[in-house]
Amino acid sequence: MHTTFDFTEVVERSFGKSMSSIRSIVEQALQDGYLTPAMEAEVARICDTASELSVEEYTALDQLMSSLLTGEVVAVPRKQFINVMEELVLTEAISQVAQAEGKTDKTLDLGDVAAYALNRLPPLYATTEEGADYQRENARAELTELIAYQVSESVGRSLDQPEFFPERKELQRSEEFGLLGQVNQLLKDYARDFEQAPKVA
Repeated sequence: MHTTFDFTEVVERSFGKSMSSIRSIVEQALQDGYLTPAMEAEVARICDTASELSVEEYTALDQLMSSLLTGEVVAVPRKQFINVMEELVLTEAISQVAQAEGKTDKTLDLGDVAAYALNRLPPLYATTEEGADYQRENARAELTELIAYQVSESVGRSLDQPEFFPERKELQRSEEFGLLGQVNQLLKDYARDFEQAPKVA
């Protein structure tokens, strides 16, 4: 059984409202029954920039954690679809980068090579395994040469281009920690302040 979401409605709800506090975000999540990626990002932003959380904010986070655990609020996945072109390009990039590095002493950034090629190729989105298989078959039949060409162009560009920004920060994978883990860690971080704060009658 597949669960589907109205992407447009969810996004409009997330971005169409001004959510300036953790409490307002949690209230919206409880009302909708969903916590969108935009809501999650805003909670993280507030926690990262705030010097400390108030008792009210801590309580809201605790309520959010409980609602996520009971299923009262469902966290909308960041991606409910895949771009099949990404895996096809990455496979080709791994092969070509290995060949290129075997002929030179320069180390190439696989992510840079793949991203450059992807920006010059059509996306192939799929929401099911069957759809992904269909996209793969079509791409292998019609786009194999184009994919190889764009990856080759990207490899050549990477070999010729100096490393201008060695201090660049790579994108972090917040999914590895998980939403519940993030909220749980936030609750732990601010538990001491909450316990020491005066109780509100």
